[in-house]
Amino acid sequence: MTISRRGLLGLGAAAAGALLTAREGQAQAPPANGPVAIASGNGEGSVDRAYKMMSEGKDPLDAGVAGVEIQELDPEDTSVGLGGLPNADGVVQLDASCMHGPSRRAGAVGALEGIATAAAVAQAVLERTDHIMLVGEGAKRFALELGFKETELLTERSRKAWLRWRANLNPNDNWIDYPEDAPSTTGTINLCARDANGDLASVTTTSGLSWKIPGRVGDSPIIGAGQYCDNEVGAAGSTGRGEANIQVCGAFLTVESMRQGLAPQDACLKTLERVVAATESRLLDDAGRPLFGLSFYALAKDGRFGAATLYPSRKGREPAGFAVADHRGARLEPMATLYDQRPKSWGA
Repeated sequence: MTISRRGLLGLGAAAAGALLTAREGQAQAPPANGPVAIASGNGEGSVDRAYKMMSEGKDPLDAGVAGVEIQELDPEDTSVGLGGLPNADGVVQLDASCMHGPSRRAGAVGALEGIATAAAVAQAVLERTDHIMLVGEGAKRFALELGFKETELLTERSRKAWLRWRANLNPNDNWIDYPEDAPSTTGTINLCARDANGDLASVTTTSGLSWKIPGRVGDSPIIGAGQYCDNEVGAAGSTGRGEANIQVCGAFLTVESMRQGLAPQDACLKTLERVVAATESRLLDDAGRPLFGLSFYALAKDGRFGAATLYPSRKGREPAGFAVADHRGARLEPMATLYDQRPKSWGA
């Protein structure tokens, strides 16, 4: 059942007439005691692996990192790891971060080249150093010293996509235009995990915005933006436009809203409201709606979960929901939406 609510607080005058689409009864009661893993919609296999590992007694961070590795090593997923779409120079640069609830530690890498499993490198930063973030050449050297294998991340598919993008950049350049548009992505995978003891972990990994300026780092490796975990409250993470998320410290804000008593789904919606209120006018349509996509995912310490996104899915381009694995198995669950339709200027 879909419900629309008007007059959302905090949206400001530009978005005061926005519609909120939410789903009643979405995992608001704690599930049967046991592990729970949630992820963005591309992570159904990832949450299944994480859930099974936690069911065998594995640590939630180990389970989460192993889960997202499925996507990192899948060349067909162009938003993470191997096969990720490159930057403007044709170089794949990866970002990732993770947090471990029981130890209260965090690790991250940014602009990492040549190592497909960026989340595992972020976990190594957490476990092996007194730092939180390593970037660029230093992050790569650290990974190689620990035995990570260097890999060519640019696949033939992603290379051809980059060539199409470059060819269509400017009608006055020396490249012949391709007859088709180049795909683009801001995709990512976030995974939050809770074991049977109620201990939590979170991880986010991405190849970032396609065709980005070399060296650009989004929200994924930033603790409190791309993901955040508090073992007393819950975990949260995000996919979509990283710049918009960084400006509101979205994952941290979502966990703090759960600390104040909001259910996971409502906490995600509240963060999206904050994003809209903080968005500059050039990124809004005439009705005050953002001209970008952004989603949040949240998992409470008691096992409740929820997720919310700005708009309904664009047919054929985005998953219809988010991934969940618990005692009922691995599946996709519907996401709440802040608006009932996408801006016309943004495509169908």
